[in-house]
Amino acid sequence: MSRIGKKPVKVPSGVKVQLDGQKVTISGSIGTLEFDVHNNINVDYDTETSMFTVTRPDDHKLNRALHGTTRALIANMIDGVSKGFSKALEMYGTGYGIKQQGQDIYLTVGFAKPAVLKIPQGVSVEIETPNARGNDTPAKFKITGADKQAVGQLAAKCRKVRPPEPYLGKGIRYGGEVIRRKSGKAFGSG
Repeated sequence: MSRIGKKPVKVPSGVKVQLDGQKVTISGSIGTLEFDVHNNINVDYDTETSMFTVTRPDDHKLNRALHGTTRALIANMIDGVSKGFSKALEMYGTGYGIKQQGQDIYLTVGFAKPAVLKIPQGVSVEIETPNARGNDTPAKFKITGADKQAVGQLAAKCRKVRPPEPYLGKGIRYGGEVIRRKSGKAFGSG
């Protein structure tokens, strides 16, 4: 039995749950999320104890994998609509910056044109510091939303535009990420 899959998921107060066959809809103060459960997995919701339980029919390899995954996805949906998820990012480099226009963010990272990324539905971007000042003071922004996958996906796309390089540390990195630095070329006398 899956150790993660057999743990019941507690639903906090203020979160509404709707179970319609294999479709789970969870809504809270931050938003509403839906998930279609695989046909091999059974999801039950007990209204008296406010608990989700996830079960599987047998120990087939696919069912074992889906068991823990389904339970984790439902737990993340409950956390997302009640607390939300966020990813902090920092941009290091002279002239690097970020600005938001409507549902697009523009990342200026040393290319001829700024990189344009669409903000998905239900995700918001908060810009703390729009422009970096050299390699010491970064531009900072935070991506928040109820859907953990959408928040992480947008953060990964932003980081992929200009990953941090190891010599000066310029680029986009997650907040608190440590970059292993390399020393430059050593010139010998001779």
